[in-house]
Amino acid sequence: MENDSAGLSAFYGSPVGQVARRVIQRRLREAWPDVRGTRLLGYGFAIPFLRSFATEADMVAALMPEQIGPVAWPAGSVLSVVAQEDALPFPDAMFDRVLVIHGLENAESLRPLLRQLWRILAPSGKLIIVAPNRTSLWAQVERSPFAHGRPFNRSQLEALLRDTLYVAERWDHALMMPPLKSRRFLGRGISWENIGRRIWPALAGVHIVEATKSMYSMAPAQPVRQERPVLASARG
Repeated sequence: MENDSAGLSAFYGSPVGQVARRVIQRRLREAWPDVRGTRLLGYGFAIPFLRSFATEADMVAALMPEQIGPVAWPAGSVLSVVAQEDALPFPDAMFDRVLVIHGLENAESLRPLLRQLWRILAPSGKLIIVAPNRTSLWAQVERSPFAHGRPFNRSQLEALLRDTLYVAERWDHALMMPPLKSRRFLGRGISWENIGRRIWPALAGVHIVEATKSMYSMAPAQPVRQERPVLASARG
């Protein structure tokens, strides 16, 4: 599959994509059960996961890198924007929560991206990264959206977060089931998830890490280039 907005939209509209979204969403809700009074940004292709937060948070926005491309969201208005990953079009400390999914594996340069996210995250803000697990089938099967770009192991993510001034505070994982299309198999997706979390957690499709912004080493963020963001054109 193509890892652009059209391909990712098609995946999350498919039966296997709907199960994957529900499984990951459960883990996200465990980490963030209450987002009332917050400003939340989804980076990468986070739109399928933002809908459940949109009715609670004070503000929810979606930002997609140029290589993924635009999707108009929500219907009837535009809260989505396309921008270059090293020049995010937001002021410092604007967001209380940032969710990154289909963002790291597709990034052209990881450290400038994470430093930009650090810049726009509030001092007490929290970042969640959902990233493909290098040892999983989801990182190997072509039809999986997590099989494109770079997968990670936990030590790589830990080093990346540490080097870009984050403190990893909570680790989780999701997608224990293999990326099969069988409806009979998909009907047992949650059962596979519960069993796999106990028996084969190292084979989970994605890592989920929650981190906070470290204020102890105030290295300057990457300079922000003054470029206008491209708003996603409305589509039906």
